Amino acid sequence: MARLIVVSNRVSIPDPTGKSSAGGLAVALREAFQGREGLWFGWSGKVSAHPSAEPKVIDKGHVRYALMDLTATDRREYYSGFANRALWPVMHYRIGLSEFSRADYAGYLRVNRSFAGALARLIRPDDLIWVHDYHLIPLASELRALGLANRIGYFHHIPWPAPEVIGTLPGSQDLLRAITDYDLVGVQTERDADNLRRGILQECDATQHAADVIALDGRQTRVKGFPIAIDMSGFEQAARRPATHRLIRQTVASLGSRSLIIGVDRLDYSKGIPERMESFERFLISNPDQCGRVTYLQIAPTSRSEVPEYASLSRTVSETLGRINGAHGEPGWVPIHYVTSAYPRSVLAGLYRIARVGLVTPMRDGMNLVAKEYVAAQDPEDPGVLVLSKFAGAAEQLGGAIIVNPNDKAEVAEAIGVALHMDRAERIARWRRMREVLRRYDISWWTNAFLKELAGQRRTQKARSPASV
Repeated sequence: MARLIVVSNRVSIPDPTGKSSAGGLAVALREAFQGREGLWFGWSGKVSAHPSAEPKVIDKGHVRYALMDLTATDRREYYSGFANRALWPVMHYRIGLSEFSRADYAGYLRVNRSFAGALARLIRPDDLIWVHDYHLIPLASELRALGLANRIGYFHHIPWPAPEVIGTLPGSQDLLRAITDYDLVGVQTERDADNLRRGILQECDATQHAADVIALDGRQTRVKGFPIAIDMSGFEQAARRPATHRLIRQTVASLGSRSLIIGVDRLDYSKGIPERMESFERFLISNPDQCGRVTYLQIAPTSRSEVPEYASLSRTVSETLGRINGAHGEPGWVPIHYVTSAYPRSVLAGLYRIARVGLVTPMRDGMNLVAKEYVAAQDPEDPGVLVLSKFAGAAEQLGGAIIVNPNDKAEVAEAIGVALHMDRAERIARWRRMREVLRRYDISWWTNAFLKELAGQRRTQKARSPASV
């Protein structure tokens, strides 16, 4: 069997203690390595004044982990700059927040070129290469320029916007052309796939050979939706375990007879956390009898604090939280509890299980695995209700949720009320519909479907040299 080479911005090395708070991507990629010899390549997360051009390689059984350090300039330009201040906001339809810098774009291409050079020396001719996410869009072009003819796939974990949106970003045409140096491109939804195909056709003078195949300069690239999944059985088992963690015990004790509403997100403007808090406030105003009878817990670990937009968001959330709690709180009851700590999946599973409502209302999201985890964690005899943004990729699969427009605070407030008062029979029926989808399309399905398709692809022509700034 050919080796699997996974490339991602960050590498998740297994915790020797067995305790893990790994996110959805790490769990998914570890599943991909089951029964395979492989290599996981990416940034170590460390900054060094003089990083080696050769990766540090760590052997862990049948999988090797190859880690590259970055310079402070690399990190600022490639990661904080172009990837997260230019690409990320545009991909999430936040054009006004996108800040393009020619120097950052040069750094983005430079790091991809550096990664390609280091990775190429580790590649065997029959290796299958799977590249992940927006940080590494040009990687296949750089590898092709070095002469690699391996099958290379790319999975884009965040939304892919409409052509007129991605077209606002300088350099977007080069990125679209770079996409065509992959054999297979996976995105979260068919809407994303359609957006990407249309973008390549319109901006690159490509042609469409089949419903999901784009041809450019004699090469063919297949673009398809592969909705990422969760370890359904593992998450169900974690949720069924006795609630021994301090946070779960304290939450249960503090709730008493109150109903719990839960939101879990990384602190990011795409998640709509201030808007969600204001929707909850509108629910309280419209339903004064619910004051003191329901509690909203928002878990939002901070990230990218060096990016100004995130520091501003943190202040906005704090101000919104303080205003709502000050205006509506009572002695012995605080409407919103806000936590910025990150918790292991086992703890989150326990919290999801006791929550009457899962509030997942991003303004735009590629998939949103929290929605799927919330469903997986529910008690089959007394499940909670998922309130889900129509702009999350998960909405295409989870039809049993109450689907809302997160921009409409009145609609979200009304959905919270409907969810809290929904009778048990309807809750069970909705939950069963969603559970069936999650069991059929679990994490094993996702990895196997993508890799099986990638293994069957064949390149038709050597790619061109990568574009430069």
